Amino acid sequence: MAIDPSAVDLAVELAGLRLANPLLSASGTFGYGLEFGALTRLEHFGGLVTKGLSLEPLVGNPPPRIAETRGGMLNSIGLQNIGIEAFVRDVLPGLADYPAQVIVNLFGYSRDEYARLAERVDGLPGIAAIELNVSCPNVKRGGIQFGHDPDQLSALVAAVRPTTSKPIIVKLSPNVTSPVELGLAAKDAGADILSAINTVVGMAIDSRTRRPLLATVKGGLSGPAIKPIALRIVFDVARGVGLPVMAIGGVESVDDVLEFVLAGASAVQVGTALFRRPDTVEQLVEGLRQRLAGDGVRSVRELVGGVELGGSPP
Repeated sequence: MAIDPSAVDLAVELAGLRLANPLLSASGTFGYGLEFGALTRLEHFGGLVTKGLSLEPLVGNPPPRIAETRGGMLNSIGLQNIGIEAFVRDVLPGLADYPAQVIVNLFGYSRDEYARLAERVDGLPGIAAIELNVSCPNVKRGGIQFGHDPDQLSALVAAVRPTTSKPIIVKLSPNVTSPVELGLAAKDAGADILSAINTVVGMAIDSRTRRPLLATVKGGLSGPAIKPIALRIVFDVARGVGLPVMAIGGVESVDDVLEFVLAGASAVQVGTALFRRPDTVEQLVEGLRQRLAGDGVRSVRELVGGVELGGSPP
């Protein structure tokens, strides 16, 4: 039986991280948040996940570093960013004007660099959680090595854990044999939340020039094309690890959001869709509220992990 949309509760909590709704921006697709303030209402976001931040500014990879593909986009930005100090000084104060929880995505080239970054932001009240990028496929060294080896990932999370009281989110790679194994390693070392997935390694070639479309030849594929992969990994990780999961991968519609929630995700990050429609999250929040009201669901939390298995499909 349908209910009044105003009675629908979209609030979620993941290991102490409280979000007014389960929709967040995905790292690397929304700048540092403030850049989109004129294009969408940031107050509608449950959370803002920043572009990856390092100890020092990085210029990233040479162009061309973005290529549109069928059903998605390849990128090889190379983690270009302004550095943690410029972010804290120039961006974080402006984000305080919005109710969305701020999650900083951090990456480094050693365990010590990750730990120093986490320690730097630990005392800042405007930051609700940290997301460790251990799975970016667009850099030649650094985080990706941690995200592919359970022992290294465990050592990394163990090094970061004592430096911060904030929830630690570990962003898992799809480019591994067993994301569950990596998730368990992160959990055992002290991670609080998992986000899944990062981009899928891919490439594209211009058949006329016979050259790759990216200067780095390969890059990370995102967008609708990777959603079935992301959904499978979220399903496996949610059941196999036992930590709250933030889903990432090809989200464009309310149905996409609900699929990930039913698979086991407590929250959903939106990425590539924001390039085409910066107001995607704003529209999804309202659409989700209306959909749940029409279905008579009073809280989105009721649906987490609620996929029905067994039997014949309708």
